[in-house]
Amino acid sequence: MFRQVPVLPVVLPLASAALAALLWSLHRRGRLTGPRALVALALSVYLAGVVANTVFPIFLDKPVSRGAWLSQVVLVPFADYEVADAVMNVAVFVPLGVLLALVLGRAAWWRPVVAAAGISLAIEVVQLLTTHFLASGHVADVNDLLWNVVGGSVGVALLAGAARVPATQGLVDRFRWDARAAGVTGAAPARVGAAR
Repeated sequence: MFRQVPVLPVVLPLASAALAALLWSLHRRGRLTGPRALVALALSVYLAGVVANTVFPIFLDKPVSRGAWLSQVVLVPFADYEVADAVMNVAVFVPLGVLLALVLGRAAWWRPVVAAAGISLAIEVVQLLTTHFLASGHVADVNDLLWNVVGGSVGVALLAGAARVPATQGLVDRFRWDARAAGVTGAAPARVGAAR
């Protein structure tokens, strides 16, 4: 058996640091509330779970690959890719799409989708590096990236739909991180250069 880097001593500090950074960001902007803290906690736990399941195992003494970098990458979409893998990759990224849409508030719909794509791309790059240098056994796959983006988009669409339903609109607004959901009231600030 090869020695492995233990998962929990790595992902728990990562999740704790992410949670602390998110809470501090909310506090610094005067937007820290219970529902937003729950979103920060969910996002931190989610990211820790993704790291644990996509980067590990990392071996300390397993012989590393001597093959070419491209031998550890799948660049042709939809070739020999199973439906079950596609469904799993979509399902895993739906919650991320919801969480990113809450964190980014009422920003343009494409921003949380691009953020989800960036996170998925980072995962694939890390998998390539850990496979090449640490023999983790993962394969960087363009199909995973594509279906992750689909999942993130579905999550963004689900939240957008919930925000348009009168029964759930108020609940969604409580968890959003943007200023309008912070309960800011009063007159809107005057625009620069507005006519007087």
